[in-house]
Amino acid sequence: MLHPVGPLPAAVYWRRRLVVLVLLLAVVGGLTWGTVWLLDRQAGGGEATATPAGPTELPALDRVVPSVAAVRTPEAPSSPAAAPSTPAAAAPQAPQAGGPCGDDVLVLEVRTPGQVAVGSKPTFQLAVGNAGSVPCVRALDKELQELVLVGAGGTRVWGSNDCFPESSDEPRTLAPGEVVVIDVVWGGLTSEPTCTAPRAAPAPGNYLLRGRLDTKVSADAPLTLQQG
Repeated sequence: MLHPVGPLPAAVYWRRRLVVLVLLLAVVGGLTWGTVWLLDRQAGGGEATATPAGPTELPALDRVVPSVAAVRTPEAPSSPAAAPSTPAAAAPQAPQAGGPCGDDVLVLEVRTPGQVAVGSKPTFQLAVGNAGSVPCVRALDKELQELVLVGAGGTRVWGSNDCFPESSDEPRTLAPGEVVVIDVVWGGLTSEPTCTAPRAAPAPGNYLLRGRLDTKVSADAPLTLQQG
């Protein structure tokens, strides 16, 4: 290889080898340069595509963030107003046997002869009864009993406790349907609570007699005074 053999001089063979080497180097260099040039063109084209030619205009704020007025806030579903609660009615308690006789179970009635002579001393009756379903206790103390006589115009004429008040301690157990009758005698004369006014026989006419036992008041009973 290093000492060419042939009919020509050795210099000829060396020149041929040098030309081939130069051509080979030119081809290799050209290929290398072409490859680099193509790569640069591709890189440059990508950057040109990615980079906009002119300055990019930023979108307006109102295009990015919607206006507050344009945003609809969901409304809470309307619920019907709650109806006012009605307290449950308390169940009436059953009456207890041996408890007090309330006015609601007590029956109070005044009984009169109907007609009496002026100046006479008639006997009236105060009837107390238990209309309940169980036995109950009621005080029948004399200071709690009272009969009052009134005129047709409502004028007070006489009261059983005006001049001769009495007192006692008389709790009484009343069985269901039991009635206790209390006699009250009238002296036939007028009176007033202080018993200081002059007393006289009332004039003939129509009167009303009503009774009371503590807080219980009876209906009025008619009484006619006739001239004797």
